[in-house]
Amino acid sequence: MEVLLYVLGAAALAAGVAGLVLPVLPGALFLFAGVLLIAWAGHFAVIGWGVVAFSAAMALAITAVDWAAGILGARAFGASKWAVVGATVGLVAGLFLGLPGILLGPPAGAVAFEFAKDPNFAKAARAGAGAFVGFVVGSVLKVALAFVLLGVLAISFFLR
Repeated sequence: MEVLLYVLGAAALAAGVAGLVLPVLPGALFLFAGVLLIAWAGHFAVIGWGVVAFSAAMALAITAVDWAAGILGARAFGASKWAVVGATVGLVAGLFLGLPGILLGPPAGAVAFEFAKDPNFAKAARAGAGAFVGFVVGSVLKVALAFVLLGVLAISFFLR
């Protein structure tokens, strides 16, 4: 049973890292689940409750960054609520187009919705740039937080 839990934990951690850049996977949830499964495999003696609690806090922080980054990026560039909705629609539509759609969907959606609200292309382009910058900065922050989580897990696991 322990081996199965370790394997499932490692798989959840791998899915969590992938989910940080693939919006279709809940990366933060998978990272937390991976830590929990690995802790359970060692009967919470190898990986204790402190690490589990820390990973829960990091998962919440990753989720908060994920939600806030695109909105704050678009807002910083003067986007309206329409552009934020457009970025979300663009992201969902872009999921079906692979990596280029994931990268370009939010800015394209922000531009389209902002332009539909106010046919000023310069303002719409700024909204799209903000959505893109927010996505990139958010992705970098999410990956950094995930590596802190994984580093704490590795240190706790290998330096027991």
